[in-house]
Amino acid sequence: MLQTNDIQHRFHLLEQAIGQAAQACSAEPYIPGELRDSIQRLDRQSDTAREVLLSQDQLRIQKLVREMERLSERARQVCINVPRLSAHMRSAVNYMHGQVMELKRDMRISS
Repeated sequence: MLQTNDIQHRFHLLEQAIGQAAQACSAEPYIPGELRDSIQRLDRQSDTAREVLLSQDQLRIQKLVREMERLSERARQVCINVPRLSAHMRSAVNYMHGQVMELKRDMRISS
């Protein structure tokens, strides 16, 4: 398991990735509601992530990471199924999903 500083750094990278996906979403001319909703919910969760991390409550952290995984996978599936989305949007969502999966792996959280 990662040390606290490493976990905070990993969450920081994830927050940046979510921010990039949110910006790409704003710039996209056509966004399916499901994709917008997933990214908005991830953005709200990332706002509370610091509080959850500071609590050092492993169950809360695991629950947060699993929910972020579910939402990022949902966003990734929309990108796969909607061909008219831009390459930039797809790339931002894939990067965001990858950051969630790396965090989950590094924290050794099972599905």
